[in-house]
Amino acid sequence: MNHVLKYILCCVGMLYASGLTAQRTLRLTQAECRDMALANSEKIDQSNNATLQAELDQQIAQTAFLPSLDGSVMGAYALPDMDLGGGTELRMRGTYLAGINLVQPLYTGGKLLAGKRLAKIGKETAYERHRMTRMDILVEADKAYWTYIAVCQKVRMMESFQRQMDTLYNQTRAAVEAGMATANDLLRIEAKRTEVLYQSQKAESGSDLCRLSLCQVIGVDFDTFIEATDTFFVISEPDILVADITGRPELNLLEQQIAANKEQIKMARAEMLPTVALTSNYMYYGNIKLNGNAIGDDGMMIPYSQEFKDGIWMAMITVKVPLFRWGANQKKVRKARLALRNSELELRRNTRLMSIEVRQAIRDVHDGYRLILTAEKGLRQAEENLRVMRNRYTGQMASLTDLLDAQTQWQQAHSNWIEAQTQYKIYETHYKRATGNL
Repeated sequence: MNHVLKYILCCVGMLYASGLTAQRTLRLTQAECRDMALANSEKIDQSNNATLQAELDQQIAQTAFLPSLDGSVMGAYALPDMDLGGGTELRMRGTYLAGINLVQPLYTGGKLLAGKRLAKIGKETAYERHRMTRMDILVEADKAYWTYIAVCQKVRMMESFQRQMDTLYNQTRAAVEAGMATANDLLRIEAKRTEVLYQSQKAESGSDLCRLSLCQVIGVDFDTFIEATDTFFVISEPDILVADITGRPELNLLEQQIAANKEQIKMARAEMLPTVALTSNYMYYGNIKLNGNAIGDDGMMIPYSQEFKDGIWMAMITVKVPLFRWGANQKKVRKARLALRNSELELRRNTRLMSIEVRQAIRDVHDGYRLILTAEKGLRQAEENLRVMRNRYTGQMASLTDLLDAQTQWQQAHSNWIEAQTQYKIYETHYKRATGNL
């Protein structure tokens, strides 16, 4: 029976071990996180498709300058036959016409040129939208990566804090047994251990949520365990930061919108100008019959039937001049001008907003660096204070309350230091995004 129980336990252990190894572990740097986020983003795929569509629109606009070739086929069955007089009838029962038509536009009032320029603007707009989408994804990836690192560091900090409390608990329990401490001290430490355990569980839960968020960003399975390798923060004083927004894709998009509205005005004006086109076509017709009676040599009426079947070429120049449309074309021009004015106002308003945004990003970077320096100073002071309090408590020169307060201060100072470093890295990314250099 004991052998069976041992066998079952071994099987359970092997299954548990296989379950642990089945969980994939992914070592991830910040650069790899960015690459994976871009490679697995549906938004990037949609942006690439939009860019391809804009390129096709440009090619389509170019074909408008080339001649177009169309074919047509028509069949007709007319009843009754048409009487042409003198006993002659025109029969069109099963008449057919087939032909090809070639049209070359010569002048369209500038409409084709405006369409070509609009297609080019559309391509540049698609490129800027692609840049904007890429930057947004990188911001999201950086934020998820650094946040995950910060939470993991807090988990390790709480584990260290737990070990400190366990050590203090064991020391105090021994002191109680030796009559050098009271049971109340032990109860207070036990309550603090429970609080630390609660905070540790919250930190672990937050770490797992951040891991799931990072898995979603980089497009891996949610069961993947991620080991972030860039855990050592390299913090240096920021260089001179320039409030330059000329590289922002949003600014370029607004400028492209103004250029597009100018072309729309030209398109609306073209509706009031004449258009000229060269047309050439070939038409083949058949099964048109002419039935009647003719006077023969003997003076008698002789019935006859003649079928017409032939093809003809035709070339012509067509000029179309708009004369009267109840003022619709003039209203289209006015509407396009108002759209242009709105675009100019939108550019002016958003330029101010983007300038404020980049200045705020610069301030955040400088403030973030100063917060790191302050947090580092606070951590050093908290560590020294904790060391002194431990020695004094061991020598019975400080109370338990003072030691617990020193440990709490160390925990808060360490947490502030982690948050300051993480936020600084995120501020760096936001600054690059605000200047269009990400």
